[in-house]
Amino acid sequence: MEYRNELKFELSDCDLARIKNRLLPLMHTDMHQGKDGYIIRSLYFDDLYNTCAAEKENGVLRREKYRIRQYDNNPNYIRLEKKTRHGDMSRKTMQPISLPDYDALLSGNADRLCAILTRNEDGLLGELIFKILYRKFAPRCIVAYERFAFTERTGNVRVTFDRNIAGSRQINSLFAPDLFTVPLMPSNRHILEVKYDELLPHYILQALDTGRLRRQSFSKYYMTRAAIG
Repeated sequence: MEYRNELKFELSDCDLARIKNRLLPLMHTDMHQGKDGYIIRSLYFDDLYNTCAAEKENGVLRREKYRIRQYDNNPNYIRLEKKTRHGDMSRKTMQPISLPDYDALLSGNADRLCAILTRNEDGLLGELIFKILYRKFAPRCIVAYERFAFTERTGNVRVTFDRNIAGSRQINSLFAPDLFTVPLMPSNRHILEVKYDELLPHYILQALDTGRLRRQSFSKYYMTRAAIG
């Protein structure tokens, strides 16, 4: 996937409701979500020196992070993702993984990881395994939130509203229904993300009315590490 534009804004309850209602007649809702959206949990990896978190804190222009993501607590669909940022541009590569592969990544066991490596050496899974074995990457935290998403084919636009953003240090509990989390933002504050290829259609830009919003450089992973270590 090529790099895409990615903009982030902080929203109030009123902002969220206003913009969401404007977009409903203009864009498609994500075909995979329910009436109220879906719940995302992501397990993030970092090395012994917390390089991924430090690069965000220090404003490094090009940085990357690895995460395992699940939706609506469904163990039958688990995705390994690598997100690379370069300024306001981002690129995401992904690979579905099995529950046994997830368990092996969580364990960090060299024998189990090497066995997986024999059949995934060139893929994203193999890339993360190399980092676990040779750069001491390991799971560091979980980020959880509720998301409602809109899509538009023109410009390959994706607009998402993220609510109830929280973090957890219970790295072995990605699928636990009673995962203990710590809120990362006040209950009336939310994140709007706008992703598109080269051009954001004017009618969507007008509906978003971003001139009234506070643009931010959010990293949910960094917010979690700053809040709970």
